[in-house]
Amino acid sequence: MKEKVILAYSGGLDTTAIIPWLKENYDYEVICCCIDCGQESELDGLEERAKYCGAEKLYILDVNDEFAEDYIVPCVQANTVYENKYLLGTSMARPLIAKKLVEIARKEGATAICHGATGKGNDQVRFELGIKALAPDLKIIAAWRSPYWTMSSREEEIEYCKQHGIELPFSADNSYSRDRNLWHISHEGLELEDPANAPNYDHLLVLGVSPEKAPEEGEYVSLSFEKGVPVAINGQKKKVADIIRDLNKMGGRNGVGIIDIVENRVVGMKSRGVYETPGGTILMEAHQQLEELIADRDMMAFKKIISNRFADLVYEGKWFTPLRESLQAFIEKSQEFVTGEVKMKLYKGNIIKQGTTSPYSLYNESIASFTTGDLYNHKDAEGFINLFGLSLKVRAMKQAEIEKNK
Repeated sequence: MKEKVILAYSGGLDTTAIIPWLKENYDYEVICCCIDCGQESELDGLEERAKYCGAEKLYILDVNDEFAEDYIVPCVQANTVYENKYLLGTSMARPLIAKKLVEIARKEGATAICHGATGKGNDQVRFELGIKALAPDLKIIAAWRSPYWTMSSREEEIEYCKQHGIELPFSADNSYSRDRNLWHISHEGLELEDPANAPNYDHLLVLGVSPEKAPEEGEYVSLSFEKGVPVAINGQKKKVADIIRDLNKMGGRNGVGIIDIVENRVVGMKSRGVYETPGGTILMEAHQQLEELIADRDMMAFKKIISNRFADLVYEGKWFTPLRESLQAFIEKSQEFVTGEVKMKLYKGNIIKQGTTSPYSLYNESIASFTTGDLYNHKDAEGFINLFGLSLKVRAMKQAEIEKNK
């Protein structure tokens, strides 16, 4: 019997060409696996396409809820943002995809896993680190890095497919390179390859509109959280994935969550991309608004450090590591009292605060107001400032003494 290889399959041109390529160069039995993280219409007709191209079978695994609850939620709780802008839409999904590829490999008794990520991108790192962490015995085939892979353009891939009896409506025209899931969609290529060019939003956007084309009237939304987990939208209880879907529609039509970033890839180069994360942007903002009401000063300060490190780990594909697990344990503890409701107005790309409430709020009007309350005496600040600034005063006195003695 032939050895089996599990191919991470999207149905696009690259992974379509990889099916006959694997059979020709490795003599494998090819089993395709598509992990549904929210690609929606991109999954239509995949089973017929995979078998037509020579695969023995195709698995389509719906992991939307697992993605939302076990990967997105921890990142929201941690307030993870890479390089101040990127909400890690692609990064969060890759470890889950790697995990499912390993599960199918074990089920099928496969000896290898193949992916179609390029040799310049982050995804090759994320996929392979995930596979190595979960199944170090499995062989990993990165088609684009293989000496047997000789195709360097879409035209060559289309011709290769035709030579192997595969006639599909792929176009050789250049288009954006996109990745879509429940959380976001990314866009790279075409005019975005030159940072001097403005994005062609009329041509580019998929999930929504630019702020200029959003409605003149704002839209209101409220989100309820329990222990840092979103549990309801506009008072209606829903699972996390459905809340994100609703927010994607709201945010999309109001021009929310569009970023244009030049980021530092894991492999060392800079790349420019546009990300649409309408629902995720609203959810992250709501969580931060609630947390700022509840977390004390030391927690807020240390959480920033944790958030940045967590974001780096996720971006680099280091999900299945002791450090990520340990940081998440801290994050989950920090969310013990992050419960309440956040109201917002969405207007032309903006998220405008409309009020936040929580039974665990540390905001005390008696203390915070300008009038003197029972818990705060203005005169107490004098002694505090004297002690808080003592080192500054001593240093200044010493410097004055030295200058005097010169």
